[in-house]
Amino acid sequence: MSRVTLQDVADHAGVSMKTVSNVVRGYQHVSDPMRTRVQASIDALGYRPNVSGRSLATGRSNMLAFAFADLRRPYFAELAHVISRVCAARGYHLLFEETGGTADGERSAVRGREAGVVDGVIIHPQDLTPAELDELRGDTAVVFLGEAERPRHSDQVAIDNVRAAAEAVAHLVALGRRRIGFLGHEPAALSQTSLLRLQGYRDGLEAAGLAAEDSLLVPRGVGDAQGAEAAFGRALDTGLEIDALLCRDDLAALGALRAMRLRGLEAPNDIAVIGWDAIGLAASLAPSLTSVAPDTVALAESTLELLLERIEGHDGPGRHRTVGHRLLVGESAPYPDGSVDEPGAGD
Repeated sequence: MSRVTLQDVADHAGVSMKTVSNVVRGYQHVSDPMRTRVQASIDALGYRPNVSGRSLATGRSNMLAFAFADLRRPYFAELAHVISRVCAARGYHLLFEETGGTADGERSAVRGREAGVVDGVIIHPQDLTPAELDELRGDTAVVFLGEAERPRHSDQVAIDNVRAAAEAVAHLVALGRRRIGFLGHEPAALSQTSLLRLQGYRDGLEAAGLAAEDSLLVPRGVGDAQGAEAAFGRALDTGLEIDALLCRDDLAALGALRAMRLRGLEAPNDIAVIGWDAIGLAASLAPSLTSVAPDTVALAESTLELLLERIEGHDGPGRHRTVGHRLLVGESAPYPDGSVDEPGAGD
């Protein structure tokens, strides 16, 4: 016999899953008639919440989930570490769930939480549309992290990707570079991340009076360093002439630097290179990588603040917060005087 879920209770009572969850968790803002109605359905169906790890005094588990595409990606691993520390400081434990960057994986991460294992979900979506993200919330407190198109009814925290990309291009222009390429976006349908960063790249070129030529765009077929190396190597072998390169992420930059090295090219003398995410490995390269550095602590703190407010019962429209970033300057694209930032300057 299958286990009775919150959705079963909601259907039986003719209410939303959020209302059922509020009754189960003892929220005070539920009216007495509604509480009686839901409790009758709970009793009739024999619903029993999963209280494993849950505090009987508060009706909460003090556990949150962070869902993202792939733990093997350094940015997600480092961001998960920061979010975990911020959660721990607030008395919460954090579970990690890989979605594979697929719609099914992301749906599963948001759904299936009605058993009460976690109090809320932080998700970094890549494939789901904003409308579907809103619909999937059900009774679960959810905050979306990253560049997904803004959902109307859900909270979201991100950096200003357009501005950050434009600032990176301005840095390259200040170095005297005029043939600035962009590496790493998808060859077919563009993700929201790529759309925003490409827009900022084009805005930066326009501000400098430079043409945004399609020939300067180098997509990669596989979203890792090896895919970027292969794509950029082919572009160089078939005549791509650039003196600077903005990469969609640091993995693309790592691939570009290797492709250059195998062809006798150096950064920044031949091609100045800027990555994105400022992963820890980037500072240890030779040359060290210049990279757009999101304020990951602010990302984590803002996300958790919004999520805890949702857990406490906030039910207003979606709130969208933008946190800071900086360009962490390394040897692959130094300042005009040749200097770089000290190690740890982006921490």
